[in-house]
Amino acid sequence: MSAVYINSASCISVQDTLKENFFQDLKADQSVQVLKAVDPNYKEFIPPAMIRRMSKAVKMSSVASHYALQEAGIEQPDAIIVGTGMGCSQDSEKFLKNVIDNNEEFLTPTFFIQSTHNTVAGQIALGLQCHAYNFTYVNTSSSLEFSFLDAKLQINDGEAENVLVGAADEQTARTMELYRLNNTIKKEEDLPADYLHSETDGVIWGEGAAFFVLGKDKTENSYAKLRDIHIINRLDAKETLTFITGFLAKNDLKHENIDAVILGFSGDKASDAYYTKAMDVFQNSALLYYKHLSGEFNTASGFSTFMACHILKEQQIPEIMMINSEKKTEVKNILLYNHLAGSDHSLMLLERA
Repeated sequence: MSAVYINSASCISVQDTLKENFFQDLKADQSVQVLKAVDPNYKEFIPPAMIRRMSKAVKMSSVASHYALQEAGIEQPDAIIVGTGMGCSQDSEKFLKNVIDNNEEFLTPTFFIQSTHNTVAGQIALGLQCHAYNFTYVNTSSSLEFSFLDAKLQINDGEAENVLVGAADEQTARTMELYRLNNTIKKEEDLPADYLHSETDGVIWGEGAAFFVLGKDKTENSYAKLRDIHIINRLDAKETLTFITGFLAKNDLKHENIDAVILGFSGDKASDAYYTKAMDVFQNSALLYYKHLSGEFNTASGFSTFMACHILKEQQIPEIMMINSEKKTEVKNILLYNHLAGSDHSLMLLERA
């Protein structure tokens, strides 16, 4: 399968990633249980009458996709592919609350219609009046990676030349309450979180949306070449090294060819063991982490992909992301490794365009 190019990258996250030169202003907040995304001025992009009916995931995605298409100079993509773990959960909660409050009678269908996971991809298509291939992947923490794989296949098979690919997840009050109860989210007494040497369970939860335009041709604005992706649902901790080295061998690479590795350390003691084992493979690579900047959520890998794109393009690694002191004069190959609570492991290989 031939490589495709990431020709634009846009992200709405806990950081102010829509502004230029955001690298200098990255800040980590490790003392709260839940991190909120920095909202742009949605009124600049979406008519006020529509904003009221949109969940946060749809609003974030509408703006992020707008920036991605604008940067790539594309008005109509040949396909729209979106990954999400939780979908439009705000509207899901509103619908279920209506069911309970109204004793399952006299229900308005609006919240139910807008609660489906493919609402994000559908709303983007409606806004663009785009009738092309439109698909949504719901595969927890590998939703974006499956979306990238689909886009890669579409381009390699000649079905599309430019594909809008993105991922988005939002927070809701009730879900966050449940996550606190089942200890998915760290307890107050376990804060501030230690992401790299955690002795406690649970994570700090985040949210965000990241969108990219993948194309078959390299442009002067290209960020990276998407070389390969590998996904596995279950992985025994002792198989981590084989999982990674096998992927590198498939791409005719050795560990010394990888200039930077971005690992998804979340501060959860049990599941972070995979990343600790992965570090053993890369003794001479720059080791990076990112979830102290984005929070953990189903499609947090969108944030790491966005950061990897900027690292490759600007040839600069933010100090706040560094685990070790290894500094490269040139960053050519970046490997991204992510999972959520020990499931749905993904490897993504990006090369400087």
